[in-house]
Amino acid sequence: MTISEQDLRYLRRCVALAEESLTEGDQPFGSVLVSAQGAVLAEDHNQIHTNATFHPELTLAQWAAEHLSETERAQTTMYTSGEHCPMCAAAHAWAGLGRVVYICSAKQFATWCAEWGVPPSPVKALSINEVAPDIKVQGPVLELMEQVKALHKRYFGITE
Repeated sequence: MTISEQDLRYLRRCVALAEESLTEGDQPFGSVLVSAQGAVLAEDHNQIHTNATFHPELTLAQWAAEHLSETERAQTTMYTSGEHCPMCAAAHAWAGLGRVVYICSAKQFATWCAEWGVPPSPVKALSINEVAPDIKVQGPVLELMEQVKALHKRYFGITE
């Protein structure tokens, strides 16, 4: 599948949300949930310093489960700066959301952290489809990868 200009527009918004998260002292992750008609339904950024499970993907899945019908949820697209962790992939599947488009894969992020000497995540870096095999997934999106990497470098204080 090809990434469209519309996809890139929403992914750029994810990068902006990730930067907002970083500005607030949190890890730079941002996500946008979009309807089948292209309307932004909800957006969020990481807030793990408030609560370790306040990932934007989980928050948006919970929002969708409360506010959208089963049919509407299935037709959504979740755009995100980083591939869902296993917790968020499971929430996405349980909420019955549609497609995911991400910039940076979980494995790429884990590789960067290892290269920078950052302690590993307490959760294995699995792909979304290893957790939820029926979700339609697109990514990584190389056009925006360096921007996302730069935000994570700033978060971890990497100055190379």
